[in-house]
Amino acid sequence: MTTAMRSRSMLTLAEVCEELAISRSTFYDWRAKHRAPRCIKLPNGDLRIRRSDLEDWLYDREDAA
Repeated sequence: MTTAMRSRSMLTLAEVCEELAISRSTFYDWRAKHRAPRCIKLPNGDLRIRRSDLEDWLYDREDAA
């Protein structure tokens, strides 16, 4: 997998918050309550979220209306 492909499949916290239209503090609140999508914590402390994990998380929250 190329670096470009890898970067598209891994989202930064800022990208996820922007996509969900939430604040960073809301994301951290959800994470503390185990309600956020799965995260990868990098050695420098930054978080990344796999695109597939975000999509799965959103699918699980879809209303069956």
